[in-house]
Amino acid sequence: MHTATGRPTHSKVAPQHRSRADEVYQQIKRDVAEFSLVPGDRFTENELSERHGVSRTPVRQALFRLQQEGYVEVLFRSGWRVLPFDFERFEQLYDLRMVIETTAVQRLCADGGCVNTELLNQLIAIWTVAVAGRSSDMVQVSKWDEEFHCALVAAAGNAEMARVHRDVTERIRIIRRLDFTKQARIDATYDEHAKILKAIQRKRGDQAAMLLRAHIETSQAEVRKITLHQVHLARQGGLGLR
Repeated sequence: MHTATGRPTHSKVAPQHRSRADEVYQQIKRDVAEFSLVPGDRFTENELSERHGVSRTPVRQALFRLQQEGYVEVLFRSGWRVLPFDFERFEQLYDLRMVIETTAVQRLCADGGCVNTELLNQLIAIWTVAVAGRSSDMVQVSKWDEEFHCALVAAAGNAEMARVHRDVTERIRIIRRLDFTKQARIDATYDEHAKILKAIQRKRGDQAAMLLRAHIETSQAEVRKITLHQVHLARQGGLGLR
């Protein structure tokens, strides 16, 4: 296909490049999250191209995307570098998350507020099971936890608030998942979610907001501690491309 100027378009190629760039983007982000790449690690586009079996074009697209998100930086004539975790930025995102979620539960409990009963029952079915019925699968619990918090905001009925919350959720996912690497934290999440749901059922907005705030603050502190520890272990183990 050609344009009106006679120049060929790349409509058939671009989707393939986008797909490969997305795959490389997800893999690099996963490597950072799993500390295969740790803050300070340096690498070149050629190294990533060989590692992932793709050309430099999707690698470069993926890296520019990660640069915009604050995970890597380009070094003048010497490749790329993984940036240190910006805990100040993460804490600001957690603060925003807390404002949105506590506002949402207050709305759910307000006089005249309409709770999505079906959605609430789905959450209750997951988080109020007997101890013997709880999942110990870190990946599954992490997914359910994210869905729990997103569902509370969505149930409040403000689409713009839900959109902002989803964006915040995406940006903190890389460190938030670490909160489920220990069984004690999984058990605490079940207990705390159950208490929050019970307060919502009883229309006790202040109590629900207080429980939710404490839950998020505890998770935030645990995640920071675990992240620092994992980075230390990864550096000692010499993980990374170099």
